[in-house]
Amino acid sequence: MRQTTWKEIILMFSPVILIPIILFFVLHSSPSIALRTHVFFNGHPILAVKSEIADDQEHNQGDKEFLKNEHAKCYSLNEENYILRKKGFIYMADYYGNA
Repeated sequence: MRQTTWKEIILMFSPVILIPIILFFVLHSSPSIALRTHVFFNGHPILAVKSEIADDQEHNQGDKEFLKNEHAKCYSLNEENYILRKKGFIYMADYYGNA
């Protein structure tokens, strides 16, 4: 029985490390995909797939200064509001409250 080399070990484990990193960047590459990913992983898969995302004009106008400082924008999804912050070239979604 031959011994496994470091090169073979790295080749075996590189997909385990690289695939989740690539998926993270793909699932946070645009505001709509980031919002749907957030809703999906918070336990609402049907809502994440079937609902329409709308601009939340009320919060975007009312919290204009806060959103400008945070590099964020509010979106509405089935009477629930979410804030999407842009960090570098990815978007991060958080719950912002009910309509």
